[in-house]
Parts: sequence; structure tokens; C-alpha cells
Amino acid sequence: MLIVLGFIAGKKLNAKKETIASILIYVVAPIVIFNSIVTTKITFQLLLLPLIFFICCSFICILFYLLGGVLFKDNTKNLLALAAGTANTGYFGIPVAIEFLGEQAVGIMILGILGFTVFENSLGFFIIARGNHTGRDSILRLLKLPTVYAFLIGLLVNFFGLQLGKNYLSFAGNFIGAYTVLGMMLIGLGLSDMKSFKLDLKFLLSAFGAKFVIWPLLIGMLVFVDVNFISIFNSSVHKVMILLSVMPLAANLVAFSTELRAQPEKASLVVFLSTLVALIYVPLLITLLT
Repeated sequence: MLIVLGFIAGKKLNAKKETIASILIYVVAPIVIFNSIVTTKITFQLLLLPLIFFICCSFICILFYLLGGVLFKDNTKNLLALAAGTANTGYFGIPVAIEFLGEQAVGIMILGILGFTVFENSLGFFIIARGNHTGRDSILRLLKLPTVYAFLIGLLVNFFGLQLGKNYLSFAGNFIGAYTVLGMMLIGLGLSDMKSFKLDLKFLLSAFGAKFVIWPLLIGMLVFVDVNFISIFNSSVHKVMILLSVMPLAANLVAFSTELRAQPEKASLVVFLSTLVALIYVPLLITLLT
């Protein structure tokens, strides 16, 4: 429904996806990430979770960047690399986690999401920026992203046990709802700008293969190894890992491609279709695997 509302806003109210994308990237997301870090009890064991997902994101991103170089001759390979490496873990994932795993899973979910977030705001952003910009310009644009700085400052606040007070918690809590609403509406805004329905089947199948096949296989293998041989995490963390691995394509793909003018309409369409698939795929797979 939020995607539909975004589409209507774009068509009837002339709402601009560029404005919403900038607000999400430079205002809302940093506050949500900072708040998530300072309000979560972090242990060394749980810090391994974002590290694992960051490594997985980077590995799959590079793998599909190389594959994209064979399949595409333009910046579609950059778009594919980011699409493959990340997922809609925040806008889509947090509400789904509450539904399937309960409120108690949100803290663990946020830590896993941080791995995706750090990837998106580092290697992922750099690779999609390189589709239209020089290496130097891509790095300069990357350094302007506030989310990683919010993440590091949040870690310091958490480590030193600084208390920010009830007024802060009330203020920051409002941004979580805005994060989901604006993020999902952005997909609809991207669709509203499409002049014609043009589906790149090769790009769609490549992105879906990464998201709905490679990701569950990779994380499933890691969970299997941990359950049977290592035992670092408990069953609650395993369920969160599986849930994160089956999320649809990231709405931030639309935000970043809009910000960098890297085929945002193509990104919007494939993200929308993956979200429709996820409405069936995610409940089915979670039921089977957990």
C-alpha cells in the first residue's frame, strides 16, 4: 500500500523522488542507525553479526559486479552489483521481523541490518557511483554520506554508556516509522516516473538469482556450520540470519540510483517486483527453515 501511495503521490501530487531520496540518505537513515546502536545492548558475540553480513554483502556484490561485466556493457553492471549485495532489511525487514519473530528479535535484527547499512554506505555506494563518476569523485561523494559517521558515533555513545534521556528517545522513535513509510513510498515514486513499461529481463533474473537463491544458500550454509560445529550464536540469532537472507531487493537501490542518476526507473521496477515476490516467498521460506 505504501508503494501504491508513493505512485499516486508521484502522479497526482508531482512529488519528487529526488527529494525523498535525499531526505532518506542524509537525514532519516543516519538518525535511525544512530538510535539503533545507542539503544541496543551490544556484546562482542553480537558484533560478529554485522561483520558477517558486511563480508557476505561485499562478496556477493563483487561476484555480481564481475558477472555484470560479462552480461552488460554499461552502468547496469554497477546497479546489479549493489542490487545483489544488499536487501530491503530496514523498510521491509523490521516489520516482518516483528510479525514472525516478535518484538524481542528487533535488537538482533538491527545489528544484522547494520552490516548491510555499512556495506551500502561504503563499498556499495562506491560501486554504483563508479557507473557515472570517476574514482575520485565517487570517493568524495562517499565521504559525504553521514550514515557511517552516525554508526561510529553511536558505538562510542553506547560504549561509554551515555544516557540521552526520554525526550531524545521520543524524538528518535518517530524516525523509525518515517524510515519505513518514506522508504517504501520511494519505490512507488520511482515507478511513477516511468514513461513506458520496459523490463530488462536479463537484469531482473540476475538480481533475483542473487537475492532469492545465492543469499539463502550462503546464509543457510553459515547457519548449518554454526549449529553443527561452532555454536557461536543461539537459535534466535539463527532465525534472524535466515530472515535477513530472504529479504527482497533494497529500496535504497532506488534511493542511491536516484541520487546518482543511475537508471532509477529500472531500479524501481525490479525492486517493486521483488517485493511482490517476497510477499509469498518470505513467509513460505521462513516457515520451512524455522
